[in-house]
Amino acid sequence: VNGMAKGFAMTGWRLGYMGGPAWLVKACAKLQGQVTSGANAFGQKAASQALLADLGPTMKMKEAFAIRRELVINLFKNIPGIKCNDPKGAFYVFPDISEYFGKSDGHITINSSEDFCEAILENTHVALVPGIAFGNGNCFRLSYAASEENLIDAIGRIKKYLSSFM
Repeated sequence: VNGMAKGFAMTGWRLGYMGGPAWLVKACAKLQGQVTSGANAFGQKAASQALLADLGPTMKMKEAFAIRRELVINLFKNIPGIKCNDPKGAFYVFPDISEYFGKSDGHITINSSEDFCEAILENTHVALVPGIAFGNGNCFRLSYAASEENLIDAIGRIKKYLSSFM
């Protein structure tokens, strides 16, 4: 099972593919037919061209994301109270911030991932997504699909603000 979104920067096109044993693909096709509608011809043609094209640019993009992933993980490792995972897919990290729960900067007390993300947004202008939206209220999600410069700046602002909590 794979899709065109991340590998070929075709986010939002809702195109994917699957390979496997015939019995499994047939069963999945029954389900898929009930939960999705037909992909448009333009998108199908674009996906076909992407799959047939030189993968050199895709591999360069993959390398750039690997570098950004390592950068983000290392930056978060230098912030007390944040435990950052090492993601193996997509382009998000999902750091645990539960050590901040019950702590205050003097104005706001962090009791949830929503509180944490709201405080970060209001005080650093960095947008994070509360982990509760993904089933873990101890974490937040950050996309590293941004330039290295923007990531360094954003995480630096987060680190500076969080120093008022510890």
